[in-house]
Amino acid sequence: MHATYMTMNLKHKIFALTILPLLLALAVIALLVWQRAEDIADQQAKTIEEALLTSKRAELKHYVSLALSAIEPHYQHGLADANAQARAKAALRALSFDSDGYFFVYDLTGTNLVHPRQPDLEGRNLWDMQDRQGRYVIRALVEAAKAGGGYPRYGWEKPSTGQLTEKLGHVVLLDRWGWVVGTGIYLDDVAQAIAEARKRAGDNARNTLYSLGGIALVAVLIVFGAGLALNVSEQRLADDKLKTLAQRIVTLQEEERARVARDLHDGISQVLVSTKFQFELAQYKVEHGGVGAADDLRKGIDDLSSAIHEVRRISHDLRSSILDTLGLSAAIAQLANEFELRNWVAVNFDNQLGDFELPDHEAIALFRIAQEALTNTERHAEASEVQIKLVKEPRQVRLAITDNGQGFDATRIDRDGGIGLRNIRERVEHLGGQFHMTSAPGCTRLEVCLPLSLEAHT
Repeated sequence: MHATYMTMNLKHKIFALTILPLLLALAVIALLVWQRAEDIADQQAKTIEEALLTSKRAELKHYVSLALSAIEPHYQHGLADANAQARAKAALRALSFDSDGYFFVYDLTGTNLVHPRQPDLEGRNLWDMQDRQGRYVIRALVEAAKAGGGYPRYGWEKPSTGQLTEKLGHVVLLDRWGWVVGTGIYLDDVAQAIAEARKRAGDNARNTLYSLGGIALVAVLIVFGAGLALNVSEQRLADDKLKTLAQRIVTLQEEERARVARDLHDGISQVLVSTKFQFELAQYKVEHGGVGAADDLRKGIDDLSSAIHEVRRISHDLRSSILDTLGLSAAIAQLANEFELRNWVAVNFDNQLGDFELPDHEAIALFRIAQEALTNTERHAEASEVQIKLVKEPRQVRLAITDNGQGFDATRIDRDGGIGLRNIRERVEHLGGQFHMTSAPGCTRLEVCLPLSLEAHT
């Protein structure tokens, strides 16, 4: 259950590490696209506004020129001629353009002299009038006229709607009369054009983001599909490996049972039968007064000792009592001594583990590895010398077994069977260690390194 949980967590992490960078990259791209769209919209708005204002400035200049042409005869009549000024005012009130276009006149003190659309303003001093943005409207018009004509912007009530609207004005100064003559064009169409441009830019940006969202969705679906397919494939491989492992466990169990049965049948069983025969023969001789009963008893006792030794050997192969009582170093030393006596092969055991005690699972693993390695050496190596080295290093325990036998092709371990060596490798990998195997004629070396767990203590 824990392994399944860890595997699922690992799959989720892999999936997250695949999806999250993709989504993050798309989010960054989307942000850059949106920012770029905003910049483009601002540039377009400024371009459109400047183009429209340029056009309106030219239009205003044309309108003011027409107004000046209309009052030019009266202006040239004479200085401060009340009748000429009255006729000029009447001419300006009669002029208009579009539905909201008109001409106005102020004196240099800010008093309105002509306002066709708001006649109630005529005669009023509007020098301190401000629009909603706090701009002094009449002061700006007078200052622009004094400066030689300009195009001030201000807010004014639009006649057709009755609402305050941004307006672009143009004024000129008639020096002899002290008049500021001008007109203005409302800029609501400019604001509308800019708003439409921004809307188009926003729509384009949103469409681009929708496209990116679609791409992200397709990419996520592709990754999810690939991950699902990979998961199914890995699950099948895992199932196959589990089946193979289960079969190997069953096979190894059967092989171990067969070995124990063979040892019992070929070893202990025969010795016990021989012992029984010797004791029966001794009994017969004692009962019938025959000679030699004592010799038969001695031979029976010797056979019984051999049976006891064989039982101990089988028990030791199944589980070393020395490993449980004296530790790993003593157990490997016993393995080395038994191997040396059994095969007449010189064994040099270099024990640098000292009094260090390993956790049971690590000690058992190293003992079984040494046992399996010596068994392989005994069966296949034809060696005359074996070296065993057990060393405690700062973060690991290292076991190295070397012989001077005939060697073999280490690259063919997995292809040609090698169940014992595969068992060693799997034990080491299960404990998170490292396994190295090298072989050549005259030198075969097996080295295992296991990391020291938190349970290890001195």
